[in-house]
Amino acid sequence: MTSTNLSPIRVGLLGIGTVGTGTFNVLKRNQEEIRRRAGRSIEITMVADLDVARAKAAVGEGVQVVDDARKVIANPDIDVVIELIGGYGIARALVLEAIEAGKHVVTANKALLAVHGTEIFAAAQRKGVMVAFEAAVAGGIPIIKALREGLSANSIQWIAGIINGTTNFILSEMRDKGLDFDVVLKEAQRLGYAEADPTFDIEGVDAGHKVTLMSAIAFGIPVQFDKAYVEGITALAAQDIRYAEQLGYRIKLLGITKRVANGIELRVHPSLVPAKRLIANVEGAMNAVVVQGDAVGTTLYYGKGAGSEPTASAVIADLVDIARLHTADPEHRVPHLAFQPDAMSDLPIVPMSEVVTSYYLRLNVADEAGVLAKVTGILASMGISIDAVLQREADEVGGEGATQTDLIILTHDCVEARMNEALAQMQSLPTVLAPITRIRKEELA
Repeated sequence: MTSTNLSPIRVGLLGIGTVGTGTFNVLKRNQEEIRRRAGRSIEITMVADLDVARAKAAVGEGVQVVDDARKVIANPDIDVVIELIGGYGIARALVLEAIEAGKHVVTANKALLAVHGTEIFAAAQRKGVMVAFEAAVAGGIPIIKALREGLSANSIQWIAGIINGTTNFILSEMRDKGLDFDVVLKEAQRLGYAEADPTFDIEGVDAGHKVTLMSAIAFGIPVQFDKAYVEGITALAAQDIRYAEQLGYRIKLLGITKRVANGIELRVHPSLVPAKRLIANVEGAMNAVVVQGDAVGTTLYYGKGAGSEPTASAVIADLVDIARLHTADPEHRVPHLAFQPDAMSDLPIVPMSEVVTSYYLRLNVADEAGVLAKVTGILASMGISIDAVLQREADEVGGEGATQTDLIILTHDCVEARMNEALAQMQSLPTVLAPITRIRKEELA
């Protein structure tokens, strides 16, 4: 039987917001090319959305629109369910019900997979169906495909990614305009780059979900978001971005996962990155992921991490994969997390206190003799060596006749627990006038 005789793959869409509408439009616009690639046509025949009128307006004639997602799952004619509702609640129940009904699932829901992925992938394995989630990480960038298939010859050493467009937009604006975080956040909300409740983005949670999924695929470990260290950008000040620049660095919120002697690092936090690295120059709402493999060296993936059609691009790529593999023996499909399910590793996630990295410290101190000696003495007593010291003149920080100054210290590598202890001792000095700012430094060499 030639591929052109194969019946269409019929798709049910749960939630037709921004990404759902983009998916419908791109599938319609490029249907002929998609059919030539997939070997059969792919059609969205049913949509569930609480706002039936809006959904009907988005899809037009010929598509059944219902207000209950379970009607889509119960329809025996539907082969694939796309879940675009988001969140952990009803989405989890619906994805598990779709799997139980023998449907393949495509989802953009990183939160759901980072927290409940182990349960969902095991259920899919039992039922012999696929759960595809390219759209869950870095929008239109095919990073899941690259990690799972393109780089499968490699022992992955580390991944570092700008995987949240909202925070990257905010940091870019802070740098360009010299403004503080709160001011830029309001502007980002006005422009639609940040949600009304931006907590998940600015506190690093969204990036944490995404790096958890990449870590699982890179190292063949279960998804375990609860073990990730997550820190956002809310405490960053405009002067930190300026000082970093003077020292030859940019500040980026990075999701990092790394293979080390005692396990796997899994962390999200602001990082100083050398300005000469490509990833340091990713501006605005763009995303970029750097992957270091033993055979390939460094590879960089760059593109739009959100938006209607970029995310739709990833959703439809998953549909094409499913169309191609729909009739394949489940044992011969690409495993959900790249490694065969019975060959997953139990390497531990390294606690943040055991992570080794270098640091940028900013201390607001009294402008008097002997302060620097006390601070460097504490670092020396903890065995932390200094890479560079920058003292901003008093008039630069507080105006003419100021009695305080900013002391900037870059350190060499040390273990986080030792730095925590040194910070506690420095903070208790009477000449240290404000909470110390600590930002980790990543050379990404």
